[in-house]
Parts: sequence; structure tokens; C-alpha cells
Amino acid sequence: MISWYFSALAALVLMGIQRFFYKVAAEKKYPTEWVTFSFMATVTVLSAGLYFYQQRQEPDIAYLLAVSFVNSAAFLVATVSHIEALKYIPANIAYSIIRLNVVLVAVFSIFYFKEHISLFQGLGLVAAVAAMIALTTQMGADTTKPKQRRRGTVFILLALLGGATASVSSKFAAMHGDNLAFMALSYLMGMIGSLGITRALSYDTAKENRLPALGLGIVMGGFNFAGFYAFLYALERGPLSLIASIVGMHFVIAIVLSAIIYREKIKPVGFLGILLTIMSIILIRL
Repeated sequence: MISWYFSALAALVLMGIQRFFYKVAAEKKYPTEWVTFSFMATVTVLSAGLYFYQQRQEPDIAYLLAVSFVNSAAFLVATVSHIEALKYIPANIAYSIIRLNVVLVAVFSIFYFKEHISLFQGLGLVAAVAAMIALTTQMGADTTKPKQRRRGTVFILLALLGGATASVSSKFAAMHGDNLAFMALSYLMGMIGSLGITRALSYDTAKENRLPALGLGIVMGGFNFAGFYAFLYALERGPLSLIASIVGMHFVIAIVLSAIIYREKIKPVGFLGILLTIMSIILIRL
């Protein structure tokens, strides 16, 4: 049986690649609503198909609907806000601040779930938070215009809160529900919700961008399906505070890919943050 630690590492890599595609969508100026719809539809189809193929027992429908609704609403807000934030704030800053939601998740899980962690694991959690804080210090030095920065900050805060809520609700689902059924319902609700954001977003995007946006969403959906399933698998077997800390480091992969492909500069403090990230992953394993 795969341990929760290695399952969390798999989720880290897969979700890191998927999150990089948020940057691609922002750079290409693809319609956010179409990317989000395609992405969530892909996960819905894959999850539902595998659920019915395996012929699992019927879960508690009322509980599953409730936790799926909370998760889908939170994740939809986080996803849309994440993509929109990247249109105003550099990726290395946006990803870093958004992933500070791991602090909220860790505090909640330690007090609510009464999770006990070892000294080394506690140091790893501290190192993870330090890595994110180190990376956020670049905020004041970027060249983003004040008006753009304010808009980006609003979206970043929404993404942060939405991400924390989605992580906590995922823990409840993993503890008491069927993972594939939860994924199918949650992303189905998110897919329906994504159809309603078109009027809320006032960006003029050429219609010819819709097809590549849908294609990118399908690719994102494939990576997210595998990554989110690995995340839920880990949550069934391990502590939310540590798993959220590991998986929350996936933004480092997105930052590195953004630096390589879009030539976004990583300052010395950024390299320090990446080093602290690696250190935190090692400590949590001890």
C-alpha cells in the first residue's frame, strides 16, 4: 500500500504542473470561464466514469452532497480568482501568497482534528511557512502598477480563502465519503457554477480563443484528476496539516516552470524559498 507521504508527493508534482497551466491561460489571455468549464468537465467525466466502472457501494448521499457543494464553491472561487490574479500579479508572487492558505489549514487541523505531529514534522511545517513568507517578500519590489496590484490583491485573497476551505472540506470527504463520487459531484457542481461567471468577468477576448482554451482546460483536468485523487488518498491515511503543507508546495513547480518558459526572474530570496521548500519536505518525512 502506498503511504500518505508518497501519495502527497505525487499530488505535489501533478498539481504543480496543473497550476502552471493557470499561468499559460493568463499569458494567452484565454477566457477564464471556458478554461475553468473545460477543466472541471474533464475531471467530472473521468471521476464519474471510473466510479461507475468500479461499481462501488452507494455512499451517504446527503453528506456527500453537502461536502461536495462546499468544496465545489470554494474551489471554483479559488480557481477563477487564481487565474485572474495572474493577469495582474507576477506568478512568483501570486503563487506564493495564495499558498499561505496552508497556515489556515494547519491551524484548523491541529485544533479541530487534534492532530499530533513529531518535532521534525513540526519543523518541516515551520520551514514550509517560512518558504512561502520568503517568497512573498518580493511583493513590494515588483513593477506592477498600484491599480493592477490592488485588483490582483483582491483576487489573491479570494483564492487564498477559497483554497483553504477546499482543503478542509476535502479532508471531511476523504474521512467519510467515496473519493471518486466526491470528485465527480464536486467538479460537476463546479462545472455548472463556472457557466455563471461569464457575465461576472468583463474581459474582451476574441472568440477564436475559445477552442484552445477548451483544449488547455482538458489538459489541466487530466493532471488535476490524478493529483486530486492522490491528495484524497493521502488524506484518508495521514494528517491534514502535514499533507496540506506538502501539497501546498506545488506552487514552487509552477514558479520554476514560469521562470524557464516565460523568463520570470527569481530573486535570491526566491531561491531561499525553494531551498526551504525542499527542506520542509525532507523534515516532514522524518
